Amino acid sequence: MKTLIVYAHPEPRSLNGSLKDLAVSTLEGAGHDVLVSDLYAMNWKAAIDAADFGPCDPLRIPRASGQAFDAGTLTPDVRAEQEKLLWADTVIFQFPLWWYSMPAILKGWVDRVFSFHFAYGVGEHSDTRYGERFGEGTLAGRRAMLSVTTGGPESHYAERGINGPIDDLLFPIHHGILYYPGLEVLPPFVLYGTDRLSDEEYPDVAKAWTDRLLTLDSTAPIAFRRQNYGDYEIPSLQLKDGLEPTGRSGFGLHVR
Repeated sequence: MKTLIVYAHPEPRSLNGSLKDLAVSTLEGAGHDVLVSDLYAMNWKAAIDAADFGPCDPLRIPRASGQAFDAGTLTPDVRAEQEKLLWADTVIFQFPLWWYSMPAILKGWVDRVFSFHFAYGVGEHSDTRYGERFGEGTLAGRRAMLSVTTGGPESHYAERGINGPIDDLLFPIHHGILYYPGLEVLPPFVLYGTDRLSDEEYPDVAKAWTDRLLTLDSTAPIAFRRQNYGDYEIPSLQLKDGLEPTGRSGFGLHVR
């Protein structure tokens, strides 16, 4: 297995840094090939702007990024990350949950690397298909998993917790960023209350993370509905009547 780890934390000695290092040693020890994109160490440019594409007046990001992708003129840092994604069988995103989302540097990685004609705007658009996305696309056949740390305890992220269910908080990343270009999304590895994690508790955390890493191949992905496989009306992309799971609404409608 070939694994890309996209890591976003500014402190190498952090818990996130330890989890990243443990993932590398565990997967390499199991015979896998591993690449790491350490965004802070790389001094990753987070803001997408005209410098990514050359002269554009006015700057229209989708058109400019698609033209640059087609011409092979995206900046070298972006092209390198796209090549890593195409190389990988599995992509692990290691980051702390900050303000209910990923760190800005990681969102900037997505904004720049998931360019038009690479991660979106691909495939046939017709009366029966609305592009290759949500289960199809450039990154189909690969898997992705989030490894996320939170400061708050697990009860804050439960169904009745004040922060909202963790599955809802991660849905925009799972479904809107990863599943959109075709990645199969594994259930996340979430560590709660990490601001209070003691040194004595870390061995249990390390064992749980190691166990997850060694079962990546056998873990079933989240059963998101595919866009073009009959569950949605096209072109409205509304879930068809009668497919609503009993007692489920909102984001949960889009899981089989």
